[in-house]
Amino acid sequence: MSRPILYTLHLSPPCRAVELTAKALGLDLEQKVVNLLTGDHLKPEYLKMNPQHTIPVLDDNGTIIPESHAIMIYLVSKYGKDDSLYSKEIVKQAKLNAALHFESGVLFARMRFLFEPILFRGSSEMPADRTEYIEKAYQLLEDTLVDDYVVGSTPTIADFSCISSISSLMGVIPLESTKYPKILAWVDRLKALPYYEEANGSGAIQLSSAVLASKEKNAAKASL
Repeated sequence: MSRPILYTLHLSPPCRAVELTAKALGLDLEQKVVNLLTGDHLKPEYLKMNPQHTIPVLDDNGTIIPESHAIMIYLVSKYGKDDSLYSKEIVKQAKLNAALHFESGVLFARMRFLFEPILFRGSSEMPADRTEYIEKAYQLLEDTLVDDYVVGSTPTIADFSCISSISSLMGVIPLESTKYPKILAWVDRLKALPYYEEANGSGAIQLSSAVLASKEKNAAKASL
């Protein structure tokens, strides 16, 4: 059997969440880059595989799984040596699922509403209401962190999902140490993972840098 193929882009937080999961599992994925900026996701062969034209997508020897959270659960369920990354115990699993929905419905969604107009529609603005929503999302996560990790005392896919968005956001909307000490301590714990920088850290910096650079470039164009 061939290696599972991950259609990915390292700038993308959901893709990096899957990359973190694969690294934690010791799973060697073949990565194929899908460049959203050049329209790779809209090509007929990609749309045939994923009509929603989103990334990431996993092709595990013909089994096609779209959407990062579904991919992470699939990988852990199929390739995990235990259930430490995604518990089979029903109460803990429910808490993990709730955290995954929080990431997609709050953290990632609010980041997307701020970043997309700058990256894809030529905006140079960061509207106050959108940055305020980011700050509110930070506070929700701060209040959620009652343990060392999002759900319990060890890292899970909920942490990988949440850190992929938070690490991208904090380079644009900084985390104040006095307001969000739990988040910053949690970030430091995840940064200590031996695979963190390769799987997530570098891509998060690249994305936040791209947003800030695009903002300045768009502002310069608008002033001409």
